[in-house]
Amino acid sequence: MKAAIAKTATAIAGAALLGGCVGVHDHRGSMIDTELVSAVQPGVDNKDSVARTLGRPTFTGEFGDTDWYYVSRDTKTVAFRNPKVLKQTVLHVSFDRAGNVLALNQTGKELIAKIRPVGDKTPTLGRKSSIFNDIFGNIGTVNSAGAPGGGGGY
Repeated sequence: MKAAIAKTATAIAGAALLGGCVGVHDHRGSMIDTELVSAVQPGVDNKDSVARTLGRPTFTGEFGDTDWYYVSRDTKTVAFRNPKVLKQTVLHVSFDRAGNVLALNQTGKELIAKIRPVGDKTPTLGRKSSIFNDIFGNIGTVNSAGAPGGGGGY
């Protein structure tokens, strides 16, 4: 009887622990609908009609208001790992100076850059210092003329 209860408790605990490995799906950014995107026509639509059709952009261009970007990203996170991108869409709407649509460009997750830092230390210029040098480095320099931290002679 006790063995059956122990097996059942172990199975329940194992199922609860494995529940954390399922993963969490997350959506960030705009909801980009392909039918609405196809309704925006270059030369016909302007900023107001694009805003009514697609909504406000995720962000605008760096050097003016002639570029609008709609960004959508779906990710999956499992346990304590970094999120994995399942799908990404970037819609770039270009406008002329009058505010009319010039072009629409759409890209996917192929433009995601994987950046891998080199090592765990940042190279710096100057002398290398140890913990002992930091602790005991000022011994003998206090109140000595011409030394850093010294106050003599002034």
